Amino acid sequence: MYQAEAIVGLFVVVAVLVLIARKLGLPYPIVLVLAGLALSFVPHLPQVTLKPELVFYFLLPPLIYPAALFTSWRDFRRNIRPILLLSTGLILATTILVAWALHTVVPAIPWAAAFAFGAIVSPTDAVAATAVIRRLGLPHRIEVIVEGESLVNDATGLVALQFAVAALMTGRFSLGVAVGQFAWVALGGIGFGLAIGVLMRAIQRRLDDPPVQITFSLLTPFAAYLPAEQLHVSGILAVVAAGIFLGWHSPLILRARYRLQSQAIWEMLVFLLNGFVFISIGLQLPAILRALHGESLRMLIGHALLISAATMLVRVGWVFTATYLPRFFFPPLRRWDPYPDWREVVIGAWSGMRGVISLAAAFALPFALPNGAPFPGRNYILFFTFSVILATLVVQGLTLPLLARAIRVGRDTTPEEEERQARVEANKAALQLLDQTESEQRIPSDVVDRLRAEYDERLAQLEACAESADGRCGEIATPQYQQLQYEALQRERETIIRLRNAHVINDDALRHIQRDLDLAEARLAGD
Repeated sequence: MYQAEAIVGLFVVVAVLVLIARKLGLPYPIVLVLAGLALSFVPHLPQVTLKPELVFYFLLPPLIYPAALFTSWRDFRRNIRPILLLSTGLILATTILVAWALHTVVPAIPWAAAFAFGAIVSPTDAVAATAVIRRLGLPHRIEVIVEGESLVNDATGLVALQFAVAALMTGRFSLGVAVGQFAWVALGGIGFGLAIGVLMRAIQRRLDDPPVQITFSLLTPFAAYLPAEQLHVSGILAVVAAGIFLGWHSPLILRARYRLQSQAIWEMLVFLLNGFVFISIGLQLPAILRALHGESLRMLIGHALLISAATMLVRVGWVFTATYLPRFFFPPLRRWDPYPDWREVVIGAWSGMRGVISLAAAFALPFALPNGAPFPGRNYILFFTFSVILATLVVQGLTLPLLARAIRVGRDTTPEEEERQARVEANKAALQLLDQTESEQRIPSDVVDRLRAEYDERLAQLEACAESADGRCGEIATPQYQQLQYEALQRERETIIRLRNAHVINDDALRHIQRDLDLAEARLAGD
């Protein structure tokens, strides 16, 4: 009971802190981690332990799946080269160079354990990076690459960790076996995830019951992840593959009432899980420090700063090298994909925040070797992992907005223009249907004319959007027009509530009308 009360209390703290973070204009993952760190030193508070099996089997699948589900396959495919360079090449480079940094500052840690640490801190965190980037209105390609990288790199990092731990436990390592095993893990995970996606598409296509469909949707990431792990293939890539596959096919098989409900449920679930995860990260420090009793705290902090700096600088060096060298040496690549704006490269290089996957992987390290000896440097690895997460979240997370303003990164209006053009085409297609209907005289002409007037008005607004200074469709209506719409909707609400209170209508009628008003207000607000 005491643990349950602590968890409920944490969710209350999360809600309050997120409100504060939004008032201050700060990314909420950073505020939650710092708050958890502060709470960890409050005496007599119950300890909340972030167990690896809880993270990997219950938190990781539902956190990865919606990110993959709402990923644009077109944008992911167009940027597959930089995504793979970051999610494979950068992971391996980080593993090697950070292992070297750890072995240099703490020579007592053997190379295999150092490589395990490098693999642990190599993957970036999707939530932390996008929580910062989306607030800044940065170019869309940066967001696509950073999100795509974080969806794939967890698998690479965890596979590298498995090989490092196996080498330490057995004393043997074969590069050929490692490459073959990685190919099997990656391709097997993707194949299994696609199979789950095909199965779930067949199930969802035959259903028209939102509660049941949402249940299947919530179970999909677990159906992809858990069996994949039992088959010794990548559960993470299985979830990503299933999510991207279903995200592409969902518009063809799902009805509107399901989409409206499921999106709200997924948004709430991801918010709660992320809030719990980030505040729990900060709460882990006291237990980590207790395991290092007797060590010099000043020396530990100094080493942690050096290793954190190495982790961040490896990414900076890799991003600039991987961006410019291939284009310099291969002119066909340069013609197909020209040099990006240097400011976008800077932002991508500084978007390397780490998160809960790294901490859970560190906690999952075995306590002892097969011969009974303690796992070498396990407590150091835990402390330095926590330090890297804290340093990247706080330093990079807080300075990224300042950096973007300092170098004046331009805003990308391409997504808004694509949306506007799609709306134009859709409205023109609807008008063609009305013309066809009128010519066939299937419906009275006054009904057709009334609906045609609505579409004509929408097209006029979209044309005004194209002629606006920045092309943003959400700003077509004047503030006075929007305010009048809000006031009119509010008057409708007051009226139906008055009718309900006077027992003229029942609560069911109230809720039905209120839902229509809520949808109208959501469209007005651009939600």
